[in-house]
Amino acid sequence: MKRLALLICTAAVAFTALPSSAADTPEERTPRLTDISAGTVPDFGLLDHRGKFHQLHRADAKVVVVFIGGNGCPIVRQCISKLRAARSKFASQGVVFWMLNANPQDDDASIKEEADKFNVGSIPILKDDLQLVARALGVVRTAEAIAIDTKEWKILYRGPIDDQLTEGAQKPEAKEKYLEMALTQFLAGQPVTRARATVKGCLIQFDDATDPEGATVSYAKEIAPLLADKCVTCHSAGNIGPFALSSHKKAKGWSAMIREVVLARRMPPWHADPHHGVFADNRSLTPEQTTTLMRWIDQGSPRGKGEDPLIEAAAKAANASAWPLGQPDLIVPLPRPQTIPANGVLQYRYVDAAVEMPRDGWLRAAVCRPDNRKVVHHIIVRVKYPAGADGKREEEVFFTSWAPGNNSHGYPPGTGKFLPKGARFNFEMHYNTIGREETDQSEIGLYFAKEAPALVLETRTAEDTTFSIPPGEPDARVHALYCFKKDTLIYDLIPHMHLRGSWFKYEALHGDGRRETLLHVPNYDFNWQTEYRFAQPKRVPAGTWLLCTGGFDNSAKNPNNPDPTKRVKHGLQSFDEMFMGFMNVAELPAAKDTAKQARKE
Repeated sequence: MKRLALLICTAAVAFTALPSSAADTPEERTPRLTDISAGTVPDFGLLDHRGKFHQLHRADAKVVVVFIGGNGCPIVRQCISKLRAARSKFASQGVVFWMLNANPQDDDASIKEEADKFNVGSIPILKDDLQLVARALGVVRTAEAIAIDTKEWKILYRGPIDDQLTEGAQKPEAKEKYLEMALTQFLAGQPVTRARATVKGCLIQFDDATDPEGATVSYAKEIAPLLADKCVTCHSAGNIGPFALSSHKKAKGWSAMIREVVLARRMPPWHADPHHGVFADNRSLTPEQTTTLMRWIDQGSPRGKGEDPLIEAAAKAANASAWPLGQPDLIVPLPRPQTIPANGVLQYRYVDAAVEMPRDGWLRAAVCRPDNRKVVHHIIVRVKYPAGADGKREEEVFFTSWAPGNNSHGYPPGTGKFLPKGARFNFEMHYNTIGREETDQSEIGLYFAKEAPALVLETRTAEDTTFSIPPGEPDARVHALYCFKKDTLIYDLIPHMHLRGSWFKYEALHGDGRRETLLHVPNYDFNWQTEYRFAQPKRVPAGTWLLCTGGFDNSAKNPNNPDPTKRVKHGLQSFDEMFMGFMNVAELPAAKDTAKQARKE
């Protein structure tokens, strides 16, 4: 799967091209997914060649300069030193420099090799796999610098860095330094006297498959099934999506918004880097689905012929069973309805259930059921064991959870959890407000196993509770370690941070020195407490260390940050922070134990 399946999945409303100087010749233009008409640069999100996420509208800068690169282009190669010099001159004045590679022939490995060979240094190279950002920007050639004013989201200059280089020739030195002059004038509050100059870089080959003028996309056969699979679970009546995608009319009416949120990588809510790990229930759009969806939107979201499959899919989602795994053997509800106010940002609520475990028992599943999906952000249930139960002494242990979009999984085949009689349940409830008062009385359903499982499923964690995040810090790094003392199967990984969480990574440190990335979440979003279950369990041998690393954005650029002036430490509330790498695992029996059990049988 390409990187863009995770990162940007749509073409965007583009913007009006700035007028050329009279001396410039009209620039040739490739077909774009949208007309250049909106006047502002749309937000977008992309991974760079090191796996770091960059979002235009969260750039901490007065100006973002996007330089169009491409492997093998001689003009780009000779411009890299110029780009680094410009960054050295203007970085302290609030200018950020990115490179953008939209060449379909350039893969991650070759981009990294080119960057090292030509000394790109720390300038990030954003990979535009589907060429959607390049199309939205109206890019045709490499070696173009596009300077964007982050206050108005307008292009203040586009063209070459200077006039020294052209196809097959170069002057001894530059006579006109276009980019430097434009930035100097803009930062001084003066009019930019030359907002555009002709680019002399290498032509970029665009994939015609994304051409909106191509064959009409079928709503009934392509778009409705896609929306039903990826969107309708949340965007249906009674669920957390703020609007329902319940028909073609609804989908068309929201199509501009769909384009915006996918380009900015806010939707669909899936944040795992596709280069690491294969996970079940992947909610991201594939590159093919992305181009199909965006072509349909840019063709005017046509209805076409045939029935509207979205009507049935939306009705099915709205009327889905409260218990997808069937009626539970025991239901444990919140002891009383919770009242959620109309407005405001709410702290977590910790509520003890009135129901205790009635007997010792093995479980094959424990499923949270949110009562009011419109307001339930997430549920985490912990178990408090009775004193002396199997060595556990009154501590609370992570038991199960729910967040929007997470499916109701049973435990992996052959595994189960044991709960002793008298075990008690504590709900951690996080609610959203929606503009009117609501109530909720969520619950969990327990499913008992008929016999003891072959493997004991346990939820473990690597965590750090000692961190201290400075005020205004955009990337405060934290790490935690966990050692597997026995051969173990890892079934899923659940990164947990709060409002300032920015990115999270799980790595296995093997005894032979290998360092293997199991899960990388480059754009952690507190709103989606995703459980990443491996398509196949990951086996790690005894002695393997699990390293969890992550970063917190405590800057004013973080739109979720309640107070960037505050130093933040570990705490239970969302305004505090946590750094926890949850995982569901099962230890494998030693070979001698397996042989001994076989002899008994």
